[in-house]
Amino acid sequence: MNSYLTRLYSMAQQPSRRIVGLMSGTSLDGLDVALCRLHGHGTATRLELEHFATVPYSNEVRRRIREVFAGGQVSLEYLTLLHPWLGLLHGDMILQCLQEWQVAPAAVDLVASHGQTVYHAPQHQHQHPDFPLNATLQLGDGDHVSVRTGIITLSDFRQKHIAAGGEGAPLAAYGDYLLLSSTEEERLLLNLGGIANFTYLPRAGQDASAAFSTDTGPGNTLLDATVRAHHPMLAYDEDGRLASAGQVHAGLLTELLAHPFFAAPLPKTTGPELFGPAYLRSAQERSDTLTLGLADTLATLTELSAVGVAQAARQVFGSEPALAVYASGGGAHNPALQAALRRQLPACRFATTQQLGVLPDAKEAILFALLANEAVAGQPVSLGAGRQRVPAVSMGKISLPG
Repeated sequence: MNSYLTRLYSMAQQPSRRIVGLMSGTSLDGLDVALCRLHGHGTATRLELEHFATVPYSNEVRRRIREVFAGGQVSLEYLTLLHPWLGLLHGDMILQCLQEWQVAPAAVDLVASHGQTVYHAPQHQHQHPDFPLNATLQLGDGDHVSVRTGIITLSDFRQKHIAAGGEGAPLAAYGDYLLLSSTEEERLLLNLGGIANFTYLPRAGQDASAAFSTDTGPGNTLLDATVRAHHPMLAYDEDGRLASAGQVHAGLLTELLAHPFFAAPLPKTTGPELFGPAYLRSAQERSDTLTLGLADTLATLTELSAVGVAQAARQVFGSEPALAVYASGGGAHNPALQAALRRQLPACRFATTQQLGVLPDAKEAILFALLANEAVAGQPVSLGAGRQRVPAVSMGKISLPG
């Protein structure tokens, strides 16, 4: 038997596995690298986060990714070259982190690589008559990651979800359910990345068919793009200071919320392909706010993110949801966005996932490590029901170093 297959077989029977989880989101700020020790599998999974770092992308890396990011027309040659190049870059970033942490690559069982999403195309969004299906594309070839690091790598997680009838996102429901369910309270795990999404978790032990994940609309993607358009040297509105100095423009907010995505049934997925600068400009034209100041524009976009979350919560839980909400992602550090969420959902109790023992910035990287752990050692779990059903599949393509 192939020695790597022998190792996989042995690894599946170990009491724990050491896995590097990787995540690079639509904000393009860098690569999150989480070295996790995962004990057991399924609902008995126990996490130890040994190390975590965000390796920042240089301006040149961001420029290269933005050449193809959420674009309708791109160079096929450039896209083809970027796929292995990002795999090698991510492999080098893993090795850099392991060296800093004084961990030998041979001491790591698996890498779980999400890759870099460059286009997300659920059917309801692309509406292409020749392709009645969902699709998504992540770059950063898993074979290049595996050969570069010498570590067995699982990658391209979203394709199996789509193949089994899902939309490929959000995938957080699996990890959130296995790791963060509670017997004491219903929970909303709110991820405020480039796109905002949440996972609803009923009390542990109750019917898992009630659990589900959904996108709710833009999180930070429009905020960051708007800041960059006005101040190219700034990546984002640090601590929401610019937004806090502005006023919400009711007319612009109304036009932004007029998009049919916000009234669509749950669960649903979206991306910066929809919520990009063209979407904002169209709403500004309709509301006669093209000359609105930066602070007021950011205040309105911050309110949009909060309203998107609140409307989705009300669709499921009624007019006054009263849930324990635990935030993660970049928006968890934005006081302006947090204040807007509290205004929109006054009966909810807000905290970050730090209170649950999960570092908010590391959460998504951890969740992909958990998906890899389940693919190797666990059994597929089905969550939700009807449109909210998450298929029971093992996700991640396996790449061997040799």
